[in-house]
Amino acid sequence: TMDRESMRDTRGELWSLINDFEDYLTGGYRRKHEGVPDVPLRLSAKPVRDRAGALAGVAAEIARCEKCGLCAGRTKTVPGAGVLDPLVMFVGEGPGADGDRTGLPFVGRAGQYLDKWLAAIGLDRNTNAFIGNVVKCRPPGNRDPEGSETEACLPYLYRQIEIIRPKTIMTLGRIASQIMCGTHDPLGRIRGGRYNYLGIPVIPTYHPSGVLRNPEYRAPVWDDLKRLKEAIEMRSAGDE
Repeated sequence: TMDRESMRDTRGELWSLINDFEDYLTGGYRRKHEGVPDVPLRLSAKPVRDRAGALAGVAAEIARCEKCGLCAGRTKTVPGAGVLDPLVMFVGEGPGADGDRTGLPFVGRAGQYLDKWLAAIGLDRNTNAFIGNVVKCRPPGNRDPEGSETEACLPYLYRQIEIIRPKTIMTLGRIASQIMCGTHDPLGRIRGGRYNYLGIPVIPTYHPSGVLRNPEYRAPVWDDLKRLKEAIEMRSAGDE
């Protein structure tokens, strides 16, 4: 059995490999990274006290955050929105123009499409879901977040998961799926696999905006949503 320190070392090596590979693809050279975020190995046995207050506190920290260059171009931060103890937490890569303007996640055309996905399996962002992103500020021109930007923001996401304690997680798009599933495989290879974060089932799928551009992704997404519903039902049954 791997001890805690060995697991932390392995996680650090994986994080380094992911960063090196991204650097090679995006610039052909290795950039300096701050290192692996301090990711917990499991959810704490006792929930955070005053979870609503703790979640609001994370949002307030995000609003003041200047840990990466994305802060320079933002209109509003987008910490995420939803309920405590959600059946599912949806994780995208970063806010778009509408999110930057309103401070709310997935409120544009892709967000409206996502709401249809939720409704198809009995979910609603206002009653039993939480929606957020890996990075909390909009990347310029909706480009992919850079490694240093995800490194700066990931601790906020991890703290949100610890606070809200979702039964399942669905990642939307390549970047969120690679990060939460701990792999740099293409999304087409990632989806359909079995993953978990701190014991929480993680189900990767395509981003709603990608499906709007590529209708051939609709059938795979529907398969993923059915897998998500099954995972929710299994987790809910286990709590009874």
